Amino acid sequence: MKAIAVAPGAGVPEIVERPVPEPSAGEALVRICRVGVDGTDYEVIEGSHGGVPEGEDQLILGHEAVGVVEDANGTDLEEGQYVVPTVRRLPAGVERNEYFDNGEPDMAPEGEYVERGIVGAHGFMAEYVTSPADCLVPIPADLAPLGFLVEPISITEKAIEHARATRSAFDWQPESAIVLGNGSLGLLTVAMFTETLGYDRVYCLGRRDRPDPSIDIIEELGATYIDSRETPVPEIPTAYEQMDFVYEATGYAKHAFESIEALAPNGVAALLGVPGDWEFDVDGGRLHRELVLHNKALVGSVNSNRRHFERAIDTLSALPDWALEDLVSGVYGLEAFDRAFPEATASVAAGGHGSATPADDDTTIKTAVEFEGI
Repeated sequence: MKAIAVAPGAGVPEIVERPVPEPSAGEALVRICRVGVDGTDYEVIEGSHGGVPEGEDQLILGHEAVGVVEDANGTDLEEGQYVVPTVRRLPAGVERNEYFDNGEPDMAPEGEYVERGIVGAHGFMAEYVTSPADCLVPIPADLAPLGFLVEPISITEKAIEHARATRSAFDWQPESAIVLGNGSLGLLTVAMFTETLGYDRVYCLGRRDRPDPSIDIIEELGATYIDSRETPVPEIPTAYEQMDFVYEATGYAKHAFESIEALAPNGVAALLGVPGDWEFDVDGGRLHRELVLHNKALVGSVNSNRRHFERAIDTLSALPDWALEDLVSGVYGLEAFDRAFPEATASVAAGGHGSATPADDDTTIKTAVEFEGI
C-alpha cells in the first residue's frame, strides 16, 4: 500500500510503499479516506516536534483522519461504517496504564503514551491502518467528507471543558471570547464560539493583511478581527474590552503571559500552542497580582479523548456549511499530495528544510490528502 512518510527534519514528505497491516485481536482494519494537514504536521516534518517509532527512520504522517471499516475483525464495528480514529495509544509492549484504563489518555504524562503520526507511532496517512476498536469513533456518512475536522474540533472541546472546570466553583457566565490565532484551528474555534457556544461577542487575533479569506470567514461569522500589529494583546482591553475567555492557539510564548492582561475579572485563558524555548522578561509580580486579585486562571490543554471526539462530531454537524467549505481550501489526491503541504514545498523550494511558519500564501487555510473517495 501507499503511505506518506517523512524523516523528521528532512524537509518534505514522500510517498512510500508499506505492507497492508494485519489487525490483531480487538482491532479493525480501516481503509483511509481523507487525512487533514495541520501545524503539528509541519513541526514533525521540520523535526522540531515528535519522533519516529523506535528502530525506524521514517514516520508515516497524519493524525486527523476519517476512514471506513474494511474488516471489523470480530469487533462491535460494522464493515462499511465510517470512523474517525483517536490519536493517543499505549506504547508498544505496555499492556496497562491508569489513564487509558480510565478513558483519559489525553491526561497521561509524557513517556506513557505515543501519538499516531506525531511521536512514536505511525499515523493515518496511508491507504490502510489498524486500530483498536475503542479508538475508532463512528461518524455519520453525511459528515464523513469533513470527518478529518473532528480531531481539531475535539482539541477545542477539551480545552473548553477544562476552562469551565476551573470556573466550576461559581456561576460563570462568559459573554466575550477571543481566539489568538487565525489558522484553521483558530477559525474552527471562532465558529464554535459564535455558532454553538452562544458567546455574545467574539474576537480573533491575527497578523494578516486584507483581503484575506481567513478574515472573511471571521467577519462573516459575526466575529471581530484584530490585527496584532496594530493592537497587541495587552492593549485589547482598552481598544475593545476585557475578555471572559482567551483561547491561545499560536504557540507564541509571550501570549501566555499577555493573556493574563487581556482577561476580565474571573476570566480564564486556555493555552494550546506549543512554543519552542525562548527567554524574555516579564513583570512577574504584576501578573501574579492580576491572577490573584481578579480571580483569573490559566489552563494548559493538549490532545483529547473519545468523549471529546463524540462531542466534536455533534459540533461539526452544527457548524454552517459555508464556513466549513471556505475553511477547507484544498483536498488533494495522491498524484498531487504535495499540494496539501504548501509550507514544506515552499521551504524546500527556497533551500530550507521545512518550516512550521506559514508560507506566503494568502489562499491556503486547511488542506487534506484523499486516499479513497467518499
